[in-house]
Amino acid sequence: MAASGTTFFVGEFTHALDAKGRVTIPSKWRISGGENTYLALPNPSGYITVYPPKMIERLEEKVADANLSDTQAQSLLMELFSKADSFGCDKQGRINLSDKLLAHAGIKGKAVLVGKFSSFAIWSEDRRREEGGEKDERNIFDAMRELGL
Repeated sequence: MAASGTTFFVGEFTHALDAKGRVTIPSKWRISGGENTYLALPNPSGYITVYPPKMIERLEEKVADANLSDTQAQSLLMELFSKADSFGCDKQGRINLSDKLLAHAGIKGKAVLVGKFSSFAIWSEDRRREEGGEKDERNIFDAMRELGL
């Protein structure tokens, strides 16, 4: 990542899963750390969202605000994080996603890693192609305007 400590994820990369079901993270997206460097959650749209430590810290602050006596909030947290996975990269930059997350995203042979600036998505190659085909080519400036940028 950038020397200044700024973490951002841009671009799109397609990588094959290896025999052990691991996928390689692009070198410019790798963050040094231990086993729990990244947090992955299933996205309802059929892909996996991966958060780096900076976003995990923000999430941790929000979770800490949940009232311990609020049974609904505690139940929602349990539901959300029971489906999550945490991992770090090995020396070759590979990550090992859980079977549940791979099944959720329908990833079998190749994975497409898509930057979302502060996080990234991991799609199956087929779903990413379908998702991209359903949308009209959007002018980048129209997209920026919609995002308020």
